[in-house]
Amino acid sequence: MSAIKVVTGAGPVGWNVATALAGAGRQVRLLTRSGSGPEHPLIDRRRVDVSDPAQLMPAIEGADAVFHCIHGSRYGAETWLRELPRAEQAVLAAAGGHGAVVVFPESLYAYSTAENTMTEDSPRAAAGGKRGVRTQLLAAREASATPTVSVVASDFFGPQVRNAHAGERMVPRILAGKAVSVVGNAGLPHSFTYVPDLAAAMVRAAASPSLWNSVLHAPTNPAMTQQVMVEVLARAAGVAVPPVRTIPGWLLRAAGVFSKDTRELTETLYQFQSPFVMDSSSSEEALGLRPTPLEIAAKETVEWWRRQA
Repeated sequence: MSAIKVVTGAGPVGWNVATALAGAGRQVRLLTRSGSGPEHPLIDRRRVDVSDPAQLMPAIEGADAVFHCIHGSRYGAETWLRELPRAEQAVLAAAGGHGAVVVFPESLYAYSTAENTMTEDSPRAAAGGKRGVRTQLLAAREASATPTVSVVASDFFGPQVRNAHAGERMVPRILAGKAVSVVGNAGLPHSFTYVPDLAAAMVRAAASPSLWNSVLHAPTNPAMTQQVMVEVLARAAGVAVPPVRTIPGWLLRAAGVFSKDTRELTETLYQFQSPFVMDSSSSEEALGLRPTPLEIAAKETVEWWRRQA
C-alpha cells in the first residue's frame, strides 16, 4: 500500500495540496484544529493541534511526506513568532521520527534584495518584523536533521484564495462591476502565483528525493502589473474592465497609526512600490512543471468565485 500523505492546514494551500493528492489517488490525512477541509473519499479529516507533539506523533504514523501548510492565527510578526516556529519544530520532530520529508509553502518575504529579480539563489536574509520571522523559519529548516523542501510563491490567486491582493480585493468587485483599489502603483510588474501550481510543485518535490533540502520556486507566469491582472480577470469573466484606483503608501502609513492590521500591511509596501518579480525557470526545469497558462488560471479563478456566490 502507498504511504499516507499528511497535510496540515486547510487554507488555500493545504486545500489545494490535499485535493491534488487525492485526485491522484493518494490517501490523505488532513490535520486541522477544526476538522475542516475538502470532502473526498481519500481525505481523512482529523482534529489535531499540530503544535502539540502528543497529538501530532500518532497523526503522522504511516506517512512518508508531510505538507505543512498552516498559517498564523493573525497577520502579524508577534503572532507569527509566537506560533509558527513552535509548530514547525513539532512537525519536523514528528516527521523525522517517522522518516518523512516535510514540504513547506514559503513566501518571498525573506528575500533581502527584492529590488532585483528574485531567483532560487538570491539572498534570503531579511531582518525584522514578518520578513525576519520567515528568514528564521528557513534557517531552522536548513538546520534540521529532517529532510525538507521549501517551495516559494508570490501573491496567490486561484480557487480557495480569498484574503489576497488578487483575491477578494479584486475578483468579487470585478464581477460586480465595481472599481478595484490596489496598493501602491498599479503599473509596476508584480509576480502572482496560481495556487494550484504551488500545490503541484509541492507534491512533485515531495516525490523527488534529489530535490530535498532545497528552496524551490513554484511555477509562476511572467510578472504583470496589477492593472493587467484586473484586465485578465475581467476578460476571463466576460465583463467590462472596471476602473483601477490606487491606495498610496502614505495613506496606509497614516491609517497604520490607528490600526495595527493596517500597520502590519505597510511592512510589505515595498512589494508594490517597486517591481516585485520572481523567476521560477530553474525550479520549473528541476520539477518538470510549467505554470498554468494565465488565461486558463484566470478562468478557473473566476469560475470558483462565481460558485461561491
